[in-house]
Amino acid sequence: MLYRMIDLCAGIGGIRRGFELAGCFENVLSAEIDKYACMTYEHLYGDNPKNDITTENFKKKVENIEYDILLAGFPCQAFSRAGKQLGFHDKTRGTLFFDIADIIKRTRPKAFMLENVDNLITHNKGETFDTIIRTLVQELNYKVIGVEQGNGKIKYVARNFVRNSRNFGVPQNRPRVYIMGFDRAYWGNEVDNLSNTLPEKREKSIYNDLNDLLEMNAEPEFFLASGYVDTLEKHKARHESKGNGFGYKIVNLPNIEIPVSNALLATGGSGKERNLVIDKREGIAGLQLPRRKTPLNDRGIRVMTPREWGKLQGFINYAFIDKNGNDIFSFPNGVGKAQQYKQFGNAVTIPAVEEMAKFMRESLKQLEEHRNDRK
Repeated sequence: MLYRMIDLCAGIGGIRRGFELAGCFENVLSAEIDKYACMTYEHLYGDNPKNDITTENFKKKVENIEYDILLAGFPCQAFSRAGKQLGFHDKTRGTLFFDIADIIKRTRPKAFMLENVDNLITHNKGETFDTIIRTLVQELNYKVIGVEQGNGKIKYVARNFVRNSRNFGVPQNRPRVYIMGFDRAYWGNEVDNLSNTLPEKREKSIYNDLNDLLEMNAEPEFFLASGYVDTLEKHKARHESKGNGFGYKIVNLPNIEIPVSNALLATGGSGKERNLVIDKREGIAGLQLPRRKTPLNDRGIRVMTPREWGKLQGFINYAFIDKNGNDIFSFPNGVGKAQQYKQFGNAVTIPAVEEMAKFMRESLKQLEEHRNDRK
């Protein structure tokens, strides 16, 4: 059985690729508004995803295609504090979740999966997440994995929706929220017989630890200037004196038994500084590079490369290996290193999404078999 999917808030297509790897999902429509992400997406998949999910034009487009599965890695925005008497519709208006919910309401996909940062569950003291769950379950009538229903009430534990990339084959501490639902109106009460827990890990790791992934002897441009290292150390010492744990981190120090990276960030900046590595390459210490005020540091401290970020997210060395064993992932011309960091930092971890896709595949198989038995 082949299921057609739409890929909303698509970024560079990590959710799409995770589902494609599960073997029974085919993409038929994508939506992304970031210029550079669209360039990379089209380069990887041959589809131009330039669409805006907030527009009536795009929503009509979705209404006029046949599809089964809705996927979205939507950003977390502030929800309104509208009184409960106004309902979920008014509380979510003005957010991208509202537009996704509107598309679900209009087109009734058989299933969906939404992905977001783990802060979603605590945003606005949990009200934002509760509004999302209640909209999906009570207003749109979907069975959401992790939610129990009965007597018109719903019950869930918010932290049970969080999964960490480090448990899915890559050495990155990256907790994310996954929300998966199945259309109760289409499948009937068989949805209540599905497993109510999303996958918590991947059986086989891709890397033993961070050292297994790092590519040593990096180019000089990735090493920090000595003056910048001094600035980072002063900043960290200042915070430590106040009892805070802020500041730079070197993530592959020899005393770390199982090194993992901290979460990669779309902003690049602090995401890089929290993921510094020691790379003892000869000829680096004291090297003076153009546009650097001070020479390169003598401790071998550098930022990770975009390639290493790509490995941590499963794009490089995993998700785009062709049948001959060649890694065919690449960026198009015009997408520079700053954008590469941003795109990987904004992306999902593909191996984690792949496990979610396999769970959905098996759930749909169970639902299809029950549906056929009833005929």
